[in-house]
Amino acid sequence: MTSITSITVETADTKAAEKFYTDAFALGDRIKVAASDAATSGFRGYTISLITSQPANVEALLDSAVKAGATVIKPFTKSIWGSGAVAQAPDGAILKFATSGKKDTAPASTAVDSVVVLLAADDVAATKKFYADKGFAVGKSFGKYVEFELKGSPVGLGLYSRKALAKDAGVDPEGSGSHRLALNGDLGAFTDPDGFDWK
Repeated sequence: MTSITSITVETADTKAAEKFYTDAFALGDRIKVAASDAATSGFRGYTISLITSQPANVEALLDSAVKAGATVIKPFTKSIWGSGAVAQAPDGAILKFATSGKKDTAPASTAVDSVVVLLAADDVAATKKFYADKGFAVGKSFGKYVEFELKGSPVGLGLYSRKALAKDAGVDPEGSGSHRLALNGDLGAFTDPDGFDWK
């Protein structure tokens, strides 16, 4: 069974990044940190979504991230589908906080129900086939979006076209160099068609 045990955010300042993720969220070992001086600029081609159960928790997660040093990209907003916010971690990672819940049913908390990494794909259909050939079961697929079904996996995975993902995150789609991200799982080491490394 395919599974993503964790993701590794690569940064030049591991001590600061480790402090940020520890202070801001209780994610255990789902997000790890590793040293890297690889050149990167602009949008790195991925977002990390922290999914929670209610709107108050989205606000609490955003507040916690900002208190730990993140910068707000999209403030907390409610919409037809739920509530969300976007921030950028000090290491450059784009973090999205979201819920499909419409009402608060408990006191606000920073509890995270699931972590999902969305990868920007230049050719969504081709990258979808690549992962399907690796054994990933497609859960949802429409247009420029794909969500894989990884039951029991500590981290979820999805694909989005680069422009659509950047628009959703509220950033310019331009970017170059290293993604500064690695995905850790049970499939061994490989690099996907868009340059994302698996370990």
